[in-house]
Amino acid sequence: MATQRTLPVLVPGQRVPMGYDDYLQVTNEDVQAEWVNGEVIVFMPPGDRHQALAFWLARLVADFADLFDLGEVRVAPLEMFIGPGEPARQPDVLFVARAHLERLERLRLVGPADLIVEVISPESVTRDRVEKAREYAAAGVREYWLVDSRTSSTPVIGYWLNDAGEYVAIKPDADGRMRSTVLPGFWLDPTWLRQDPLPKPRMIMRLIAPQAV
Repeated sequence: MATQRTLPVLVPGQRVPMGYDDYLQVTNEDVQAEWVNGEVIVFMPPGDRHQALAFWLARLVADFADLFDLGEVRVAPLEMFIGPGEPARQPDVLFVARAHLERLERLRLVGPADLIVEVISPESVTRDRVEKAREYAAAGVREYWLVDSRTSSTPVIGYWLNDAGEYVAIKPDADGRMRSTVLPGFWLDPTWLRQDPLPKPRMIMRLIAPQAV
């Protein structure tokens, strides 16, 4: 008689060696975890500022995308599955262009997002700046933004993917704004990200797209 395997209960802060199929069995939409190099990384619940920034950015990008019918926005936890054996990440915010909406399946995104936003917390600096940047570039994510929740750091850094498959920093314009290459006409003023409370998305949309609001 075959012995039924008992899979571990995931605890925030753990790294658990596990195959990808087992990872799918023990995770659900209530668990924010990623599968990387044969391990499940279970994240601690994000702090309030992290959540506020992620929600605000998701709402802003979603409103802009809806306004111009550009695509769809999703938030963590939603797995981005690149391929067998590849890291399965759950970006804080992701945008999928209209031309690629078939990648959005019922349980996950199969293939790269067109734009990913990760909010950096003190414990995620290396993971977001180095590991995920390398993986997202290799996967073909066309644009990657790093929004830093720490008040002592640069509020936002953006990268676009060049023809060599490498990320190149998005240079601020003359007014210090970061302009998206994936969302035509969309831009961010980094000073907004340091405001507490964050500015109302409706007000920001009037600045970004006055001709359409």
